[in-house]
Amino acid sequence: MKSRLIIIIIMFGGLSGLFSCKRNQYKVNITSVKAEIEIKRLENDLFRTDPASVSDSLPSLRKKYGDFLQYFSFVIGAGDINDTLFRDHLLSFCTDKLNNEVYSDVSKAYPDVSFLGDDLEKAFRHYLWYLPGKTVPGVFTCITGFNRSLITADSVLGISLDRYLGRDCKYYPQLEIYGYIAARMNSWNIVPDCMYAWGAKLWNYEEMNYSADNVLSAMIHEGKLKYFEKCMIPEINDTLLFGFTGNQMKFCRNNEHQMWVFLIENELLFSSDKFTVRKLTAEAPFTSYFTNESPGKAAVWLGFRIIEAYMSGNKNVNLDEMMKNTDVQGILDMAKYNPR
Repeated sequence: MKSRLIIIIIMFGGLSGLFSCKRNQYKVNITSVKAEIEIKRLENDLFRTDPASVSDSLPSLRKKYGDFLQYFSFVIGAGDINDTLFRDHLLSFCTDKLNNEVYSDVSKAYPDVSFLGDDLEKAFRHYLWYLPGKTVPGVFTCITGFNRSLITADSVLGISLDRYLGRDCKYYPQLEIYGYIAARMNSWNIVPDCMYAWGAKLWNYEEMNYSADNVLSAMIHEGKLKYFEKCMIPEINDTLLFGFTGNQMKFCRNNEHQMWVFLIENELLFSSDKFTVRKLTAEAPFTSYFTNESPGKAAVWLGFRIIEAYMSGNKNVNLDEMMKNTDVQGILDMAKYNPR
């Protein structure tokens, strides 16, 4: 009886290890990887400054914020920071009544952003684990008059906090932002959005030069970006990763086979029609091809599943190699993707 008990424990221990391995396929050991994140808050330096002193503060702003100040200026429509009119444009932005009201709301929602720094540091430690030698961007916060959620450029990652004031923010309906999009404009979406945007900057769709600009290429590319995001934030829940509700996520899992067969039987995978590509991979309340119970961008989830299958079956391929691979048909073939 004693030996039988030992065998049972070993068997269960083995099964537990197997399931744990599957659960943690994205988990890597980053204990030796360092990434320092210091978030500089441009909105505080702009809106806490006496308007009469904004012009005098420009040299210090240029020094503190470097290239980000120029990218920020372009986003708010203030032009070249070396132009003589920039001072006037910046002063107008900082003294605008609505901008000051928004800044007040941002200050209340984000009196401290250290939690963002901690989470971004962890994400970029994963980034350096997968892509050693890469540069970690400088991180900045700002408000942009709701013009842009994120600003990405060489060594720059800017977060527009006015785009993350919560789904019930009074400004979003006034700006005619759809409810399904506003639902993702929360603090917990910031870091996932940052990592997706950083991946999209590194591997820009237009610059990748896929052999065909069609549904399959868009699905695979977006699936790659979601896989990259998951690698950077391995503990992220799939509903947050894809911006799906629980029921929408359930729909995808229950109908993976049916959605894939539909795309094949209706010859949509190789469609280059822009409208068809958008309907399957762009923002929408649901994917019309798959009924209104489906989430928008349901085909992106399928693309992610293809990439997961490809990476699981090709252990010799690293993240960078996969992201750079433009052979979409080859990826699909080697993925042996066949949902049941």
